Amino acid sequence: MPLPTTLRQLVTEYEALTAEHGASSSQRLADLAYTLCVSTGTREITDALTVAQSYLAESAVGCGSVAGPVLQRRTVPAGPPPSAVPSCPEDGERLPDGLRPAAGLIV
Repeated sequence: MPLPTTLRQLVTEYEALTAEHGASSSQRLADLAYTLCVSTGTREITDALTVAQSYLAESAVGCGSVAGPVLQRRTVPAGPPPSAVPSCPEDGERLPDGLRPAAGLIV
């Protein structure tokens, strides 16, 4: 999803053009409809407007500021220490039993 401010601008401009020109097709109206659909992951402008309005309502309630919802940082568990990760064999060394070179690899 785009930033709430950006999404709000798109919706506001789309609604203003629709009110001004009705359903007549202008290139700007078509561009806004397309951008709203892509931004909200929908295929129809009515669905895009519904999703956008819902997202904007959530962002206003979720944070209490115009900046939008606060994103939480997720931590990823650390992997094994570097010494525990097997290294590639040097020239002339054999691969451990059960391992084969990748297809097309010259050993």
